[in-house]
Amino acid sequence: MLSGVPLSDALRAEFGAVGRARRIGSSPRSRVWAVTLGDTPVVVKQSVGGPEAQARFAREVTALRVAGRAGVRVAAPLLGVDEQARVMVLGRIEGGPPGAGWAVAYARALARLHATGRPEDAGGLPVWAGPTQADVEAFCGFAGALGVPVGAGARAELTAAVERLAAEAAGGHALLHGDPCPGNDLYTADGPVFVDFEGAALGSGSVELAYLRIGFPTCWGSMALRPAELAAAEGAYADSWRQVTGTEVSGDPADACLGWLIRGDALVPCAKRGTRDHLARAARRDWRWGPPSARERLRHRLAVVSDLGVGHPRIRRVGDLTAVLHHAVSTRWPGLEALPASRDPRAD
Repeated sequence: MLSGVPLSDALRAEFGAVGRARRIGSSPRSRVWAVTLGDTPVVVKQSVGGPEAQARFAREVTALRVAGRAGVRVAAPLLGVDEQARVMVLGRIEGGPPGAGWAVAYARALARLHATGRPEDAGGLPVWAGPTQADVEAFCGFAGALGVPVGAGARAELTAAVERLAAEAAGGHALLHGDPCPGNDLYTADGPVFVDFEGAALGSGSVELAYLRIGFPTCWGSMALRPAELAAAEGAYADSWRQVTGTEVSGDPADACLGWLIRGDALVPCAKRGTRDHLARAARRDWRWGPPSARERLRHRLAVVSDLGVGHPRIRRVGDLTAVLHHAVSTRWPGLEALPASRDPRAD
């Protein structure tokens, strides 16, 4: 192993000798190097960190191969694989700052990425795992902790939305990134390129399109786009999806945003998900993950779902509930600030 880079003899024979190499910061689930192999600048990524490393590696390799079908580059090219060592060799993407209008470019690239999935990919990647009835109960518990009763009608609408999201995911074949956050998008002269597909899945693109409206829920750099910027980005996604697939965007944004609201795990980093009821924790105390706090994230999501629920045929009562909860959160914790309206450069 030269320069600490875990390249097998076969990969070194294929790509050439290891030249300059430097470690790149990454999550605890991977080790990443920027390397020159022969005359080719590449990125070498190794999946590590526990028994799930092999599954994450397999997901990323499969997703990169699917994403490679796009007519324009939307993901780093997969150049080589060492299955035994869980190592990928990727084309190195030289990205620059996002720049003005980044959300429109991001949305176009996201639509093109989603459109690379096909029905025959079923089984190659897991189906997107949405909220469950346990999330419904946790959300109702959060409301109760704030003194807001949840009526039978609202509870039924919450359960029905969870069921719709599950059915839509099972019937969808869009390639979902799994964590399409600022920092996992690199901006090139040809448009954004996504990286880090460890959580890739198949499902409905609506659940990731919703990131733009609900505030990038699984991300350190959560933000609230300005209305005009949001409208332009959602329009760009729909236009790109239509151009690539010849169909209209499916899925209900109200369901997708509601799904992110009730997931307490969307208030904490990946390593802390599945460990406790984070909505119950937020009712007791606040914490920060990135610039915004958990309660600030919740307040924004409540406002989004409340607005979407006005006159909505399937979540009208939930819309009423979230409006009351938004008022309760704002009144009980008056120091909460709005989410940032722009990207934090520390996320890039």
